[in-house]
Amino acid sequence: MSEGDAPLILTAQLPDDMHPRYTALRDAHFPPERNYLEAHVTLFHALPGMCEGEVVTVCERMARDFAPVPGDIVGLMSLGRGTAIKLESPAMLRLRDLLADGFHGLLTQQDQHRPRLHVTIQNKVSGKEAKALQAQLHGTVLPRSFRFPGLSLFHYRGGPWEHVKTFAFRGKDTA
Repeated sequence: MSEGDAPLILTAQLPDDMHPRYTALRDAHFPPERNYLEAHVTLFHALPGMCEGEVVTVCERMARDFAPVPGDIVGLMSLGRGTAIKLESPAMLRLRDLLADGFHGLLTQQDQHRPRLHVTIQNKVSGKEAKALQAQLHGTVLPRSFRFPGLSLFHYRGGPWEHVKTFAFRGKDTA
């Protein structure tokens, strides 16, 4: 797959105190033969690789203009055959909407819809296994507020994602 063919994945970065904790949960509960990734929050699953320069430019501008984006941990979320940490962030979804508007006509069907923000810690297991983990983790994922520190862009080539660039939010809070 050439550089321009590899789809781009855009994620919202997790704060330094959340990322290792949720990566450890993922390492403990995600099927190891399919666990290539650290904890992440996917905003876009497959932006066209041929648009990498434009995506980088837009993300650099957003990083310059936006302060770290507020979010909330809500609790556990069932994925049917998996388990996730449910997040809420109207501000991150508005930022994502701005990006989606800029890439209108280039988005896959999946990326045309607003995501349910979450961190997957288990997927592609039986419903029984997923429910068992949710029962085990009940009461351990407590609601709290945090801030997304930036965005990260990756190439998808079928296995582990290839990091392209990180964009740290450095704008000023208006609140």
